[in-house]
Amino acid sequence: MAGHNKWSKVKRAKAVTDSRKGKVFSRLSRDITLAAKSGGGDPSGNARLRTLLLKARDANMPVDNVDRAIKKGTGELPGVVYEEITYEGYGPGGVAFIVKVMTDNKTRAAQDVRSAFTRHGGHLASSGAVSFQFQHAGQFLLTKEKTTEDALMEVALEAGADDVLTSEQGFEVRCNVHAFDKVSHALEQKGLKPDSAEIAYIPTTTVPVTDVAVAKTVLKLHDVLEENDDVQAVFSNEEMDDAVSAAASA
Repeated sequence: MAGHNKWSKVKRAKAVTDSRKGKVFSRLSRDITLAAKSGGGDPSGNARLRTLLLKARDANMPVDNVDRAIKKGTGELPGVVYEEITYEGYGPGGVAFIVKVMTDNKTRAAQDVRSAFTRHGGHLASSGAVSFQFQHAGQFLLTKEKTTEDALMEVALEAGADDVLTSEQGFEVRCNVHAFDKVSHALEQKGLKPDSAEIAYIPTTTVPVTDVAVAKTVLKLHDVLEENDDVQAVFSNEEMDDAVSAAASA
């Protein structure tokens, strides 16, 4: 969810998975179809597909749904044609947002995203107006119980990762977008299962949010966007301390 704490996104994503199974399955199906279309339906030769299959298993997605999504991607079954679109905008308090969408109806998706921003004190921006505040990179998050810093660095850097960052919550591996599949495969081979693995927009500058009312509106905008079936991911650059975040979430 929010830029202020990447680990809170992991917790939030798990909660969403538990409470909105149908939407999670729909989004995973679209991702799996696209991965199979671009890289083939064999997960042994398609690291992106392997990563998504692990996510599908963790979400308890039915095997029939997974197989159908793969076959739509490989052309064995007819399916809807999806487009990937990236929207940029500003939310309350000048917080920068990047919204990743996969849709079969560009007009509907654009109207929904624009409406969400407008109703929550924000507005859409032109392409490039926001993205310069983010690093587009592969990102893997692992808790400290799973490995040590030295062991993770050896595996990740050898596979082409750019950096391994350590915090109280755990480890963050960053890599070039084009190295994502190779790093993902290397971690998988060593039995290191990330809590989160995605090609993300990571804030390089953050916007402090200290007012609880503004924080509530920022979080509400996240909720509205993430509830939209066409929205695959939301990235933002707000910085909240724990007290403000807790008060805003109450």
